[in-house]
Amino acid sequence: MAFLLNNASISSHLRSSSSQKTGDALSISRRGFHIEPGTREKALLAEDSALKRFKSHKKSVHKLKRIGDVLTVVVVAGCCYEIYVKAVMKKEALAAGKSS
Repeated sequence: MAFLLNNASISSHLRSSSSQKTGDALSISRRGFHIEPGTREKALLAEDSALKRFKSHKKSVHKLKRIGDVLTVVVVAGCCYEIYVKAVMKKEALAAGKSS
């Protein structure tokens, strides 16, 4: 029972403190205000001509990704094939051992 009274007193305290701040809550948004970036931030976000030659081009990056995907599939398929061949060879060796 003491627990319920304690919770009731806490909730009433929170309600009273929140009702006192309702005037402030309406004037200030919860998410805050949008602030425009300053001159330093704008300078950091601007394109730099010295770095332009390091910028990757979409077509070449797309080709490289495609080649990487194909190579990955080929390697995984090769590994699966090797595992399959070893399993079949082991199975044949066991069958040959039992028959002789």
